[in-house]
Amino acid sequence: MRWYKIIVFTILVSLFGVSIQNIEAAVAKKGDKVTLEYTGMLDNGTVFDASSNHDKPLQFEVGGGRVIPGFDKAVTGMKLGEEKKFTISPAKAYGKPNPKLIKKVSRKEIPQDRKPEVGMRLVMGTPEGRQMQALITEVTPEYIILDLNHPLAGKALTFKIKVIKITH
Repeated sequence: MRWYKIIVFTILVSLFGVSIQNIEAAVAKKGDKVTLEYTGMLDNGTVFDASSNHDKPLQFEVGGGRVIPGFDKAVTGMKLGEEKKFTISPAKAYGKPNPKLIKKVSRKEIPQDRKPEVGMRLVMGTPEGRQMQALITEVTPEYIILDLNHPLAGKALTFKIKVIKITH
C-alpha cells in the first residue's frame, strides 16, 4: 500500500506544482500580500469589527502601512493556515486620545437640519479632502464639543486571526 501513496503524491506534485518546500515557505514577510479572517475585540469582549461583517476577508501588504503597526507586526512570520490571538496596546494601535482633537464648535457651524445630541457621530471633511468621524460629547445652546479622536484611541485591541492566503 505504501507504493500507492508515493504514486499519488508524485501525481499531485506533477499536476499542481506543489512541493513540501513550497508549503513550508508560505510564511508572511514584508512585501507579501496576505489574506486573513479576523475578529477584533475590546477588553470587555465586545466585537468592534470582523471580516465576517464584510464581503471578503482582509487583504493587505505586510509592512505596507495599511493596517495598524501592532497588527502588521503580529502577522509577520505567520504561516499559511496558522491561527493566532493577540492583544495590541493603544500605543501600537490608534494611540492615546489627543486632547488637541477635542474641539468646541459654534452651533451655527453645524448643519441645522439635525438636532445634535450627545453620542451622535458626524462625518466631517478636512481641508485635505479626507473625511473623519467626530463624536458629540457635549451640547449647549451656544456650542457643541466634538471629539475627533479615532473611536478606538486609548483602547487595547484583541484580535483572533487566521491566515488563509500568502502571495510572495
